[in-house]
Amino acid sequence: MSKSLHFKMYLLVVLLFPITIFAQGKVTGIVTDGTNNLPLGGASVIIKGTSTGTTSDFDGNYSLDVNNFPVTLLFTSLGFETLEQVVNSAGQVNVTLQESATALEEVVITGLASSTKRSNSANAVASISSENLTGITVQSGLDAALYGKFNGAEIKANSGAPGGGLSMRLRGVTSIFGDQQPLFIVDGVYVDNSTIGLGNNIVSQAAGGGNPSTNQDDASNRIADIDPEDIETVEILKGASAAAIYGSRAAGGVVLITTKRGKQGKPKVSFSQVLGVRSPTQLLGLRDYTQAQITALGGPNNPTLRDYEAEIFDHTRISSTTRFSSSGGNEKSDYFFGMTHRNEPGLVDNTGYSKSSVRLNIGQKFNDWFDLYVTSNYINSESDRGFFNNGNANRTVGYALAFTYPWENLSPVDGTYPQGGAGSNVLETNAITTNKEEVNRFIGSAKTNIKLLTTDKNSLKLVLEGGFDQYTLRTTSIFPKSLSYFRDPSSLGGVSISGTTINSNYNLSAFLVHNLNLNNGLSFTSQIGSFFQNFDRNTVITIATGLNGSQTNLGQSTNVSTQQVVQPQKDAGFFFQEEINYEDKIIGTFGIRGDKSTNNGNANKMNYYPKANLAINLHKFNFWSLDEINYFKPRIAYGEAGRFPNFNDRFSLMNAQFIGGSSGLSPADLRGNPDIGPERQQELEYGLDFGILDRRLNFEISFYNKKIDDLLIQSQFPTSSGFTRLVVNGGELENKGVELGLNANILAKKDFSWNASLKWWKNKSEVTRLDVPSFTTGGFAASLGTFLIQEGKSATQIVGTYDSSAFTAEEISQRDPEGDGFFVYGNAEPDFQMSWFNEISYKNIDFTFLWHWKKGGDNINLTTLLYDLAGTTWDYNDTGLDPSGQLSNGDYRASQAFVNPDPVIEDAGYLKLREIGVFYTLPDGLIKYADMIKIGVSGRNLINIFDYNSYDPEVSNFGNNVLANNVEVTPYPTSKFINFHLNVNF
Repeated sequence: MSKSLHFKMYLLVVLLFPITIFAQGKVTGIVTDGTNNLPLGGASVIIKGTSTGTTSDFDGNYSLDVNNFPVTLLFTSLGFETLEQVVNSAGQVNVTLQESATALEEVVITGLASSTKRSNSANAVASISSENLTGITVQSGLDAALYGKFNGAEIKANSGAPGGGLSMRLRGVTSIFGDQQPLFIVDGVYVDNSTIGLGNNIVSQAAGGGNPSTNQDDASNRIADIDPEDIETVEILKGASAAAIYGSRAAGGVVLITTKRGKQGKPKVSFSQVLGVRSPTQLLGLRDYTQAQITALGGPNNPTLRDYEAEIFDHTRISSTTRFSSSGGNEKSDYFFGMTHRNEPGLVDNTGYSKSSVRLNIGQKFNDWFDLYVTSNYINSESDRGFFNNGNANRTVGYALAFTYPWENLSPVDGTYPQGGAGSNVLETNAITTNKEEVNRFIGSAKTNIKLLTTDKNSLKLVLEGGFDQYTLRTTSIFPKSLSYFRDPSSLGGVSISGTTINSNYNLSAFLVHNLNLNNGLSFTSQIGSFFQNFDRNTVITIATGLNGSQTNLGQSTNVSTQQVVQPQKDAGFFFQEEINYEDKIIGTFGIRGDKSTNNGNANKMNYYPKANLAINLHKFNFWSLDEINYFKPRIAYGEAGRFPNFNDRFSLMNAQFIGGSSGLSPADLRGNPDIGPERQQELEYGLDFGILDRRLNFEISFYNKKIDDLLIQSQFPTSSGFTRLVVNGGELENKGVELGLNANILAKKDFSWNASLKWWKNKSEVTRLDVPSFTTGGFAASLGTFLIQEGKSATQIVGTYDSSAFTAEEISQRDPEGDGFFVYGNAEPDFQMSWFNEISYKNIDFTFLWHWKKGGDNINLTTLLYDLAGTTWDYNDTGLDPSGQLSNGDYRASQAFVNPDPVIEDAGYLKLREIGVFYTLPDGLIKYADMIKIGVSGRNLINIFDYNSYDPEVSNFGNNVLANNVEVTPYPTSKFINFHLNVNF
């Protein structure tokens, strides 16, 4: 080899050596918080277009191996703006992340095993952070924490009794006879949210036939078990496009709950103590009687009037919530431990709610390709809800209070209570009856990610997930023999009711998730998987009557009867979804879910639910020239979801019979339908998101059209068959609505900041097809107000009978064109709802409040009617309701009873200060071992403005599972709260 050739090769090596050196290397640096200039732990550092990345440690340090330069690094952290940094060579790259003035960069769920940035989402997904959920004031349960915090929801408390209980609808009525509630999923676990009655109907006689499974027992629903202090985020999938990935369980929407987990850095220990003051929101007061009116009602001359309502309800109770948590983590593992104990006495003596919750979440990254995350939660709760709501025997407290006159003396004499003119003694009922729920519950999940392939452009992982939800609910109702109405030998002689429900759910899923990133800016996220879900509920209610003296044991009774309801269900299916992303400019998604269930008439039939959506970030294109509009995203989404038939719909029910001394069965009135299938929902959603003033003002506009086909309808069946009813898929329902949102970063100074959000939403429903004749449902009778399901009309219209002699033929023709004997008196659907949230910080002071306005929407107020019939109503002597001007309000309403329900159908709109809180963070270093000490005062429902003529327009006599969630019958009154807070971080 010549010297010349040697020299040329040497020169080539010298020239190429630097390229070889800088073609790969390590990038290190520190990530800091631009607001506080402190290290930012847990920030993600990812090579753009790949799945290669790392996270910063507690001191903000990161280190990342890079195979080829130049690269673009993406720096992200929750609550901060995403930063893109071009890096040309190995070395140190320090970056500073700025706090996000908006929620555009937060991650939302798009698949069963994937997520995306909100700025890329085509669905209107509502997200609630832990700060907004419980950061303002302490919450009794998750249900109370959701009021007014997201668009498209109608949330109503069933009563004011401690322990929870609510009715929630997302984007309108989605069924007539099916469950209206959304699906709740906690850390991947399909949690049960049932309302299970206590069996008190034998005493209250609220429903005919002595049926112990009535929904008028004022029972709580099981989502109240979840401790809101454990929650990191709540996502509400309102539309079918977002919820389609959950198939036949998603017609009512989906609520995804993610609990807290440890973050990288030194261990964090937190302690909080809250003392609360509970008092009634509103009391109704006594009628302003004249002596003539007292005499007419059988009262004495010049009596001393006693306010029994105030004696029962007008109390101030002290509640307490103690919370301890510890969390931490490093690059390989993380943990979160939380423990809460809550004690809330009720307004009424011998009522209240207590709950203890313990949570342990553990994550472990074993190596670069295998990790495991496990959650576990144990809950024990007890609540005594009192004896309220409807009761046709005048035995529930509210019902009897209506017929109790203030000149009666109901105090015990030598330990014995007089019966009282109402047929029961409200003081006695409160003192010696018991209606208790006790829950022991365990919720656990495990999720593992197994990376099967990782290259610069491809990644493939296997996601395995399992969840378990098991609880035992024990209900105990005791109505002692010593009760005044059980002393008669011909009475029931005391009642003891014991109920046990064992509910076990588990779900298993396996998914493959593939990411492909191309050099042309396109990226693909594909996922396919299968799932299996098992649900099993077994409820046994045993009723003993004729108690032996003071004994309450079931065996110490004259008669014992038992009812058992077993509800098994198994679901299985698959899911596929493809997301295509072009440089975060155009994002499209399509997918399909297929599932089958033992609740369907054909348990092996697969039902398919497709979805597709498209979002375009126009502001990211080069042609965008509107500097005033910094963010502009039109979007459109279509999806289908469903609702399984009720468990009994496919079976012909049987009644137990005793014939000739032998036990047997006879057909009940419901015939099973072997062809019954799920309700199907189709929804088209389109909207526009845009931001101005450097995204300090961000707007969301959404329109939707939701059609529910194959409605589950109870049709009449020829009585000659031995049955009277058959459940069929026989109708179509449509909801149309609009949702508007504004998130504003009004001020952002060093010592002062002000963030606000405004939400406005409206929904309108219509029955577009009905395959059976029009029918009434909900309520008690047409003479008291009920719903009329009628083609071409709103599903929530309230109708009733009328006095034909009070109207001309022309008026009747106009108001009752069908000639069915009904006038339309109102509608349960609100005209609109709006909420206004503000968060203001000045130095160490934080001030936050939330207003909620519900305009319109009618209730059927039967509480007022009962008081009218007894002549005890608080506004009985007032005037203004009688069109003729001759009768007082009470006389007029009573004169219309059971003929014209118009006087008891009332506007249930309100304006409420849902939450308000003021907190002060003490200066650093005040206590040596404390990192942060915060003290504050907060309130819930402190201001309540409404014209509704009862305790509160948020009430439901029929619990959470039916269309008629707007009927009131003497409920447990609602409360307002003032809370005092101490929070310490170590």
